[in-house]
Amino acid sequence: MPVELTALGHRFGTEPWLFRAMDFTFHEGTVYALIGPSGSGKSTLLGILAGWIAPAEGVIAIPHDRTATWVFQNPHGVPGRSAVDHVALPRLARGAAPDDADEEARHLLERFGLGHVAGREFRALSGGEAQRLMLARAIASEPAVLLIDEPTAQLDPTTGDTVNAVIGELARDDTVVVVATHDTRTRDACSAVLDLGRFARRAEG
Repeated sequence: MPVELTALGHRFGTEPWLFRAMDFTFHEGTVYALIGPSGSGKSTLLGILAGWIAPAEGVIAIPHDRTATWVFQNPHGVPGRSAVDHVALPRLARGAAPDDADEEARHLLERFGLGHVAGREFRALSGGEAQRLMLARAIASEPAVLLIDEPTAQLDPTTGDTVNAVIGELARDDTVVVVATHDTRTRDACSAVLDLGRFARRAEG
């Protein structure tokens, strides 16, 4: 089911509006680049989509029984657990048998170019490998909405390119994917763009 924003706006207290009069529909199966200048409210909009922040005005229509998963810009994992363990865990939590969860996890790791590190501990992964692992784990949880905050912000350009190369793998028929980014290469890896700068200008009017 799409996620629909109607006349959405937000500000904190009496501070200036970050964005306002936002009418937009996020469709399933599409990866959206959320762009805009610093301070335009990209992380705030992710928080609203996650259900963590109530908008100051307007309406967001998202099914209450659907889950949202957030991938942060700094990858967090269990240092001594393997890459395959990280991806298998969401499947185990959904009731999969251990062997089936491991098989599905290894398949996902291959999709994200991580098959060769399946047995490697998290602490031994490179920055790009760790970020791709977090994306694979997020997909394994089968969220309705997948939110990704600046996935290449902490990476050098070459390593960032390895993450951007798998952005297209995030699209699923039943998932809305929103990637907040300043990186033009990440933007170009997405299939659609939402520029918050347009709605920031409306807030000034």
